[in-house]
Amino acid sequence: MACFLGIVCGSITGLVPGIHVNTAGAIVFTSSTFLLNFISPEFLCVLLVSMSITHAMIEFIPSIFLGVPDEGTALTILPGHKMVLEGRGAEAIRIVAVGGYGAIIVTVVLLPLFATILPPLQNTIKPYTWIILALTSIYLIFRLSNGKTSLFYSSTLFILSGILGWTIFQTPISSNLSLMCLFTGLFGVSTILFSLNQNSIIPHQSKFYELHLNMNMLKGIFAGGTTGAILGFLPGFGPAQGGILAQEISGADEKNSPKEFLTTISGLNTSDTIFSLYCIYLIGNPRSGIAVYMSHIVENFSINHLLIFTFASLIAVSISLIMCLKLGDSFSKFMVGVDYKKISITSILLMVGILYLFILIYNGPIPYLTLALISSTALGLIPHYVGVSKSHLMGVLIVPAIVIYINM
Repeated sequence: MACFLGIVCGSITGLVPGIHVNTAGAIVFTSSTFLLNFISPEFLCVLLVSMSITHAMIEFIPSIFLGVPDEGTALTILPGHKMVLEGRGAEAIRIVAVGGYGAIIVTVVLLPLFATILPPLQNTIKPYTWIILALTSIYLIFRLSNGKTSLFYSSTLFILSGILGWTIFQTPISSNLSLMCLFTGLFGVSTILFSLNQNSIIPHQSKFYELHLNMNMLKGIFAGGTTGAILGFLPGFGPAQGGILAQEISGADEKNSPKEFLTTISGLNTSDTIFSLYCIYLIGNPRSGIAVYMSHIVENFSINHLLIFTFASLIAVSISLIMCLKLGDSFSKFMVGVDYKKISITSILLMVGILYLFILIYNGPIPYLTLALISSTALGLIPHYVGVSKSHLMGVLIVPAIVIYINM
């Protein structure tokens, strides 16, 4: 019952643009004192686990069809959006669904290996975190650049987005609010505005597609699953930094191998969700908002809890896979008869409206965040016009992490 309730909640939070699973988790956690009078801590934690896994799967639907970003789905917007404009929206959803499902299976199967190898390495690696981040970022900038001009733009965008991120993270503004503002501009509004400028139209979405799991896609699933686990032990690494590692492991990029790229990033997003829970048991360090709430609800996190939550995750991801496919098909049918310009403008208004709603809720400074939204949108438009990967805009999170760990 807890698992199914979590799946329902995760489906709702995943489909509603701008709602982060941590926000829903915070509501549940705030109510936990009252709820624990009627239910067990394990019941509440299973609900949170299944909600976070379902959210990680379902949130790709609004990201791909509407261009509404989150930290974990931001990189999938451009290749996914292109597939929608090619009439392959249902295929794109199948790719991210299979990638997310497969990566969780990889993570669960390899858990004993990760538990044996990674914890002893954690303290050894920690002082060199900034070096790993810097070298990986530099390597990816070179690998995704085609010539000196492309290299210049890629490096500039990485540095500028990093300065933008560092600037906004130095303020006392809530990190969730800051991230929502930055990702709305860098990956959401900018992508849709460019599509409008190109007079894009949504063609008929094909019901017929062939999705073959070739070796490159299987490699992407494996890369996503293993990278999600590695993130659990590398302090300062999140989906943004993990996206760089996963791309390098799989050898996929958004331009030349969009299918493998989508598989890799979706796999990373879901595997990171489940492994952040494992970190409570393995190293006593919860690595996500949901995991933090669970660590407070369950005082003594044992191997039995780990097994219960693992099976709950497997049930949730299996049902979420089916729901993702069905909802993706429904979105695909719905989009065909809709005026692209109208739905794009509606999506922009929805994203901005939800952002300002949260600004009011968190008492954020409206003028400052408005300037941050305009700046991030302008910066997010540049890659489209100069022909470089939007992955470089992940410097918004990577550069601040490098600076923090250098100072440590």
